[in-house]
Amino acid sequence: MLKPPTMTDLAKAAGVGIATVDRVINKRAPVNEETVQRVLEAAERIGFPRAGLIRKRAKDHAAGCRLAVILQKRSTRFYVDCAHALNEAMKASGHEYDSLEIVFLEELVPQMIIEQMRRLAERCDALAVVAADHPLINQAIDQLSLQGTPVIALISDLSAANRAGYIGLDNRQVGRTAAWMISRLSRQPGKIGLMIGSHRYQNQEENEISFRAYMRESAPEFQILETMISLEDIPLACATTEELLVQHPDLVGLYLAGGGIEGVLQALCDHPARKLVTICHDLTDLTREALIRGEVDVVLAHPLEQMAIRLLSTMKDTVVHKRRGLLQYTLPFLTYTATNA
Repeated sequence: MLKPPTMTDLAKAAGVGIATVDRVINKRAPVNEETVQRVLEAAERIGFPRAGLIRKRAKDHAAGCRLAVILQKRSTRFYVDCAHALNEAMKASGHEYDSLEIVFLEELVPQMIIEQMRRLAERCDALAVVAADHPLINQAIDQLSLQGTPVIALISDLSAANRAGYIGLDNRQVGRTAAWMISRLSRQPGKIGLMIGSHRYQNQEENEISFRAYMRESAPEFQILETMISLEDIPLACATTEELLVQHPDLVGLYLAGGGIEGVLQALCDHPARKLVTICHDLTDLTREALIRGEVDVVLAHPLEQMAIRLLSTMKDTVVHKRRGLLQYTLPFLTYTATNA
């Protein structure tokens, strides 16, 4: 009787190395889909005894989900930390055939975001995006949804009727908490500065509205100045904060509800004698150091690990289980001071 084909025979028939055959059979490391198919075809052709197992491996491989996430500027430490959390969540997920592509956008104009969304939609099964709530972006999301690519709003919600979901914080609670803290920590009433990146970001607009609402209702003795806009730009945030500090010597508090913390901290460093109650968002190496030095009093932060796990599982649900409609998950925010940073 002829001996059954060995792994060596299969490797030769498929034109690959024995190590590659071993990876396909025993899942020791990722193998691209084309190679898996070539090994399967060779196994069936030569009558390899474990062809059924290889067929299952090929089926599992084909079932992998291609996920993509669009984040904002790489120069903003928070988004670098988001990317790290997403990559770690993907590694820990156990779904070895899934893939994750993360893209940073340095230009935040709607057309650039739309072009990147369309490019990614051509090679992914589900997409998540951090973006301003702009009519053109929402229109593009609706179009991608109709074409079969679900899009989830991350961190800041969007108005697109056909978005697949939203994952982020209860921004009303965040804004009111920031107001409560400034009103309680300030030694005396006075003026309060408020900065956001843009009113186009729903989360920042909600932060601002709820912050003002709490102060109006519960701390009317404080005066909130006109909202400053940073456009998520570090130099602009620095210059705007510098101007605020010079023009208002009676400033007692500062709430940064949007991007540009790097610039704000630079301006605060240049005025070490000014003692403000300062609240900002998201714990990074930079804001942790600012807490320890006393330049920032409280950081209200996204739970990055939990957010990453929830986002990937939700995106996979839209692909594997074809879940549609608005999948909305509100995450609890974390509070950091110098004592627990």
